[in-house]
Amino acid sequence: MGAALARTLHAPFLDGDQFHPEANVEKMRAGTPLTDEDRWPWLEAHTAALTQAAAKKDVAIGASSALRRIYRDFITEKAGEPVLFVYLDGTREVIGERMAKRSHEYMPTSLLDSQFATLEVPDPATENTLHVPVTDSVDKIVRTITGELDHLKSFKRWQ
Repeated sequence: MGAALARTLHAPFLDGDQFHPEANVEKMRAGTPLTDEDRWPWLEAHTAALTQAAAKKDVAIGASSALRRIYRDFITEKAGEPVLFVYLDGTREVIGERMAKRSHEYMPTSLLDSQFATLEVPDPATENTLHVPVTDSVDKIVRTITGELDHLKSFKRWQ
């Protein structure tokens, strides 16, 4: 989804999985959920890379769980500008089915329950977030997101 959005916006795409330290990867591979302490170095590295990419291209797309409000606040603070968080809203069952069908180097489906237990659903009333059904097609999700980005209408390439 993130890669499709990045292609549409002609923006760099940075998948958060690329920024996990090896210790996190090994922990997840063993089926052990990450703690906040585990997540901070990953979040810092991913946020720094996104900030650098956005400085070069004026926009960057990142994919990460950003499960907790404090993580999203951290990303926004470090970016120093508004960040739109797209929450792909789906049930545990739907996401579990999708995870079971994909091949992932180190994220077993057994960790899904811990992800949902940690999740603080973004609140559109207090956070810059857009909720999109994960069951929508990738094309529809991209259209929904770009349709919500009013500032894009001012860029010549979007006219």
